[in-house]
Amino acid sequence: MLEIKNLTVSMDGRELLHDINLCITRGARHLLSGANGSGKSTLVQTIIGNPEYTVNSGKIIFDGKDVTNENTTTRALLGMFIGAQNVPEIPGLTVLSFLKHSCVAHTHFETGRDLSMGDFLQQIESVREQLDIPRDWLNRDINVGFSGGERKRLMLMQLVMTKPKLAILDEPDSGADATTQKQIADTIAAMHDTTFLFISHQSQFTRIVNPTSTTKIKNGKIIGG
Repeated sequence: MLEIKNLTVSMDGRELLHDINLCITRGARHLLSGANGSGKSTLVQTIIGNPEYTVNSGKIIFDGKDVTNENTTTRALLGMFIGAQNVPEIPGLTVLSFLKHSCVAHTHFETGRDLSMGDFLQQIESVREQLDIPRDWLNRDINVGFSGGERKRLMLMQLVMTKPKLAILDEPDSGADATTQKQIADTIAAMHDTTFLFISHQSQFTRIVNPTSTTKIKNGKIIGG
């Protein structure tokens, strides 16, 4: 599903990742481990196409396609998803509107057809009930006034609705209580058609996710896999 070949990355002229090689098989639950500052978040941000990071050399192959020079929007439409560690508040944009635009874009890209409002509302209601999301959250602004755990549940809602090929989750357990952590792990286990690359520092969460493989990064280099 994802192959990274000889990837070297810098920011503001400082090299952060050095000759990274990584292969993530389809259907994996792949744990990316390492100390703070080791390069984990830099790697996942580069995979998703964050323009703040410069690819000096190497390639990112996603589902058989070279996406090294593709922007973040294209990578998302091709089937990449990121659950970032720190997500912004977006006053004026409701959860419902955000999810609608996201689902409409994915449906049109994948099928060439428009997503009807009826189909969207049916889908969001099903997912809302599945994840036990309060209905009033849908009319609130994105992440405004939400706790850390509530933001993780909103991330899960977007994840389930967009059904990505690859979900990259940067410390999804951070700021989440034990109940929410279990809900995240259960969602990962239930999404058989999605490949997961995730970062976690919590052994309890890692244990319940039960990764199929692990790669460790230290000082911008892979030291195990």
